Amino acid sequence: MTADTGGARLSFPSPLRLAFDGGALAANWRTMDRLSGRARAGAAVKADAYGVGVERTMPVLWQAGCRDFFVAHWSEVAAVMPHAPASSIAVLLGPMNDAEAGFARQLGVRPVINSLDQARRWIASGGGACDLMVDTGMNRLGIRVEEIGDPAIAALEVQVLMSHLACADEESDLNARQQAAFADVVQHVPHRTASLANSAGIVLGEEFHFGLTRPGLALYGGVPRGELAGRLQQVVAPEAAIVQIRSLPAGEAIGYGASFTAAADLRVAIVSLGYADGFLRSWSNLGEFTARDGAILPVIGRVSMDLTAIDITAAPHLQEGDWLRASYALPKAAQLSGLSQYELLTLAGERLRRG
Repeated sequence: MTADTGGARLSFPSPLRLAFDGGALAANWRTMDRLSGRARAGAAVKADAYGVGVERTMPVLWQAGCRDFFVAHWSEVAAVMPHAPASSIAVLLGPMNDAEAGFARQLGVRPVINSLDQARRWIASGGGACDLMVDTGMNRLGIRVEEIGDPAIAALEVQVLMSHLACADEESDLNARQQAAFADVVQHVPHRTASLANSAGIVLGEEFHFGLTRPGLALYGGVPRGELAGRLQQVVAPEAAIVQIRSLPAGEAIGYGASFTAAADLRVAIVSLGYADGFLRSWSNLGEFTARDGAILPVIGRVSMDLTAIDITAAPHLQEGDWLRASYALPKAAQLSGLSQYELLTLAGERLRRG
């Protein structure tokens, strides 16, 4: 961690970090690519690769064989471009103004066209390779099915014709209806390849794969459907150094709100990790950390902005400066915290991600 002080740059060791397993990320992408059958798997790397960090995920994904990358915002392009050719990057929000259309043409990244207005804007800018989103039932982004015959759509050079499943992680009749609608669209819009399935959609069956799949959550260790349980590896986990060890006598409380009272004398570690870092108050009196030797250590008291208290009575060897890892297997963490697996990943604060 560095800080600027009137031109001087000072470096300090960070007391927290987001542990990253590149081997697990590569294995997860290969799993989703294999499950995609004859289709190839791309990767959603929006939101700083779901909070995991573009700088460390992109080289791993490229080395694993991924060649199609999707971001949401135009501001995310710069971080991805050092790691992949511009032509392999698609921006999901599309060109909302002439400046964004010009930016896409200058760099060679592909805008995802989401409306007739965007299609006309892209053509007016000079056009070129783009992707096209068709709404088949989610009613979020994309042109409506009845708009595919518009002259503006016919004038596009569509590389990836795509739609997005609304209920792929659930048993819903909408999945089959969207698949059928998209299969029909594919017959009427010229394109190079077609894409419908996200992580959950990949396991719905071969008819959902088309030519390209777009896994996101599963790459980073999330499990959107039960069929993927046990087939994906954990990629990240918050880790924090112990900044203080203290004794908590029986009968005394700890933390805001005095939500935990010790039933016996406890040895307590304070770590510099809190809700400002994405380790939210939902973990209060509920979360667990592990020591290097595997000792399981419970969170006690309320998680605060910068600090969390952990009962380390079962690990008398721990000292200040030792590192502890939060138990953060995403499916279990979601169940315990009440947060979605997506939130658990993307809520990681900058101090944690840059530690």
